[in-house]
Amino acid sequence: MKSTIPEMNRTYDVVVVGGGPTGSTAARICAKSGLKTLLIEEQATFGYPVQCAGLLSQSAFSECEVSMSSVLNTVSGADIHAGEATCSFDAGKTMAYVVDRGALDQEMGLAAADAGAEIQLKSIAYDISRISQTVSLKGISGSEDVRYSMLIAADGPRSGISRKLGIPRARYYLSGLQCDVFHSVSLDHVQIYPNAAPDFFGWMIPIHPDRTRIGLCGIHQVKERFSEFIRPFSKQILHFVSGTIPLGPPSRTYDNRILIAGDAAAMAKPTSGGGVYTGVRSARHAAETAIRSIETDDFSPASMALYEQAWKADFGHEILRGLRFFQIRQKISEKEMEKLIRILAHPDIKQIITNKGDMDRPSALIKALLTNPHMIPAYSIIGKGLLSSIYT
Repeated sequence: MKSTIPEMNRTYDVVVVGGGPTGSTAARICAKSGLKTLLIEEQATFGYPVQCAGLLSQSAFSECEVSMSSVLNTVSGADIHAGEATCSFDAGKTMAYVVDRGALDQEMGLAAADAGAEIQLKSIAYDISRISQTVSLKGISGSEDVRYSMLIAADGPRSGISRKLGIPRARYYLSGLQCDVFHSVSLDHVQIYPNAAPDFFGWMIPIHPDRTRIGLCGIHQVKERFSEFIRPFSKQILHFVSGTIPLGPPSRTYDNRILIAGDAAAMAKPTSGGGVYTGVRSARHAAETAIRSIETDDFSPASMALYEQAWKADFGHEILRGLRFFQIRQKISEKEMEKLIRILAHPDIKQIITNKGDMDRPSALIKALLTNPHMIPAYSIIGKGLLSSIYT
């Protein structure tokens, strides 16, 4: 991996801020196209500290273009628990990968370096100038201003680049807590607990025959609910992880020669909180826009807007529909959730979920469920949640 010692007045075609899957993908594609590319990462290495549950759909894992070396386990189904109600689904094939996110991120960062991107670790982008087209960096070798033709901001949920540009914040921020424990669950099923965090959900992800990843995510009382959720395993805990999930992209995800991607643009999926698939997809669109703009010497607002049009056409509608169901979910009580799980346990409904389930693009599944007559008993719960989300 190339390591760059800062020099005065360095100039790049593309500067990418953030070395997660989004930033590494954008840097790799830009460098591979022949553009002089710099990838900035504030940590001393890619992938740490880990701030992710590490459950990737097949599509998300495929988008990362990595080997199987980071895979810890594969799962084919899920068990959902609410009160005394339980519903199980199994596709009979691998539906998701449980990965070591640190290892996966490192592999993606190395791929960017192999493609020709220069890598600068332990550096923070603390300021930006639209006029001089420079980003100010501070690292182990001091401070410097680096010039760019295009900048891609992939610097996470609390994006400093977005703040400097005055880009609106995400509509919602979820807090997540997670730990690995010595505990055995079914290796091929993820365990989901909606009532562990009534504004989102809790989970148990099998990573090894005797090791499970337990966590939850929500808006309110997250620490208290997490403590209660892991109480039975308090003497078996290996280590803790915390993170933030931004939901609800801002009204604008571009600026003058700047494109904002992944969690920096709050592109996480509102139904699951996952951000790798949407992040990498947005990185591809950002890289394509940067390459086209540089090749045609067109940095007009219309050229930048093509990026936003591209990611919205790709997965924007999924995020919008997901946000509506996220808002409805906030209004569903624990008892109502238990009733919903009993409804989902109907054999016909389970078959629909097995056939049409897609972690990254769930809108087709939701439509199929809502048009099935066995879901009629759930209409009152969903309708009440919909009305409450509109008028509150």
